[in-house]
Amino acid sequence: MTERLLQYIWQFQYFNKTNLHTVEEETVQVIHAGTYNTNQGPDFMDAKIKIGNTVWAGSVELHINSSDWKNHKHSGDNNYKNVILHVVWQHDVSLQLPFSTLTLQDKVSKFLLSRYSSLLQSGQFIACEKMIHQVNALTFTAWKERLLVERLQARCNIVFEYLQQNNNHWEESFWWMMAKNFGVKVNSTAFEKLAQSLSINILAKHKNQIHQLEALLFGQASLLENEFSEAYPQLLQREYRFLKKKYRLQKVEAPFFFLRMRPANFPSLRLAQLAMLVHNSSHLFAAIKESKTVQEVRILLNVTANDYWHYHYVFDEPGAFKKKKLGAQMIDNILINTVSPVIFAYGVFHSDNSYKDKALQWLMEINAEQNAITRAFTSLKVGNKNAFDSQALLQLKHAYCDKKKCLDCAVGNQLLKNSPQISRSSQK
Repeated sequence: MTERLLQYIWQFQYFNKTNLHTVEEETVQVIHAGTYNTNQGPDFMDAKIKIGNTVWAGSVELHINSSDWKNHKHSGDNNYKNVILHVVWQHDVSLQLPFSTLTLQDKVSKFLLSRYSSLLQSGQFIACEKMIHQVNALTFTAWKERLLVERLQARCNIVFEYLQQNNNHWEESFWWMMAKNFGVKVNSTAFEKLAQSLSINILAKHKNQIHQLEALLFGQASLLENEFSEAYPQLLQREYRFLKKKYRLQKVEAPFFFLRMRPANFPSLRLAQLAMLVHNSSHLFAAIKESKTVQEVRILLNVTANDYWHYHYVFDEPGAFKKKKLGAQMIDNILINTVSPVIFAYGVFHSDNSYKDKALQWLMEINAEQNAITRAFTSLKVGNKNAFDSQALLQLKHAYCDKKKCLDCAVGNQLLKNSPQISRSSQK
């Protein structure tokens, strides 16, 4: 037994309520179990319990053992002064408290305990892997929407932190988020710091000169410090020396990694594409924010690095001709991880549901992500039709399955309560 499982059992009243008595031999009737409290204080607030002939209103505190009340030092805590009932798994000591104690150890279905134990001990991809087919489609559809909103809200927090740092400048915040996305997973932190070292006001002054934009980005990334033989990187070096002095720039103190990466994801190439995106756009976030369709945004993001990069992935190492377009997969990645979260955050910030709905709708129109996690869910017959689904599944895996938070998961909830034994006992 865990305290979280005991809270779950009380919250949904999954125990036999026939002939309930406190340890003091008073009859108990649960009129309202209370509202589960995730903050400081008792586990359940605003409960209504009839004990004997008296109806009490207040808080309910749960523990594995009666002695935990003393061990947790609740008696001297004002947060617990309104407790009307102490619910425990087992009564191991009498404490002479000013309220009654109720034990549940002999009132809970052994099937529920067994199934929960099997979930916790599972070593599969997800704990419910062998049972997930029992969950109905309606439950999964509703749960996916909530999971996606949770994931977007977590991304909102990043955007709101940016806004606090730059005085609520949405274009600046979008630039930071976009740059971080261009760094992909390996170089995301370095790209984020680079963006924060170069304000969009500076970039705007040089947006018409692609070589100056590249000089600023590559210089800040410390990628112009070698002795180059080719004319183009030499030009960027000269430009950067002038611009660094003009704007008193401080280089980014973060490494940019090339090892064990596909050339298409080299930071040099991503910086060149990012420079072209700045070169081609004006007030990018404003343009995206007012876009009606996701296809309009794709057009804004459809950039190709300048001519030098047709023959290069890094400076001074020419190769075969290939235009370095920002591919469809990378554009989808940006739509999923930057565009939709920032649009959603804008809707939250301004209490405007139209932007939140737009972010959700666009995710439904973007191809599903294909990775080890989504493929594993697909093998279990869990739908992954679009980015709406894949983002929800990633949230499910990372926030719930990996942490074995089955009690907080709609899937786990349905699997635990689906036993006829549990249903019968909770209805008595």
